[in-house]
Amino acid sequence: MLTLRDLVPEDHDLVVPMVQDFYHSDAVDHPVDAAILERSFQDAADPAEPLLRGLLIQWDGEAAGYLYVTQCYSAEVGGRCVFLEEVYLKPEFRGRGLGAAVMAWLEEDYPAARRFRLEVTQANQGAVRLYQRAGYQFLRYDQMVLDKTR
Repeated sequence: MLTLRDLVPEDHDLVVPMVQDFYHSDAVDHPVDAAILERSFQDAADPAEPLLRGLLIQWDGEAAGYLYVTQCYSAEVGGRCVFLEEVYLKPEFRGRGLGAAVMAWLEEDYPAARRFRLEVTQANQGAVRLYQRAGYQFLRYDQMVLDKTR
């Protein structure tokens, strides 16, 4: 049975290896400093951090993956936007329908959202297919960023 629960600091040794796997997979197309990944986990597991929610994905009580979610307002849809910052399932849990169940859970847990948004690399075709089956479409914008990570 699928369950999702908020991360707590004690999940560090369980979740951070999954974060590292995510950042060394086709899901990410550029290197990210390990200190940033650590800081992000700490924020995701801190209930006082209002901008990032971390969730442990479990199947029958076993850690199957993790999810990082943020929210913002989207003027394009006139309402709340839920941004799936990171979605990761361990390889042994892929292809079992858990990804689709997580996507459905998100819509149930965020009923006020007018848009759900995520980023996906073209190399990560398994994720692309999952998201398309869940109803996601490509929104062709080029992103520009100014990173101030230090």
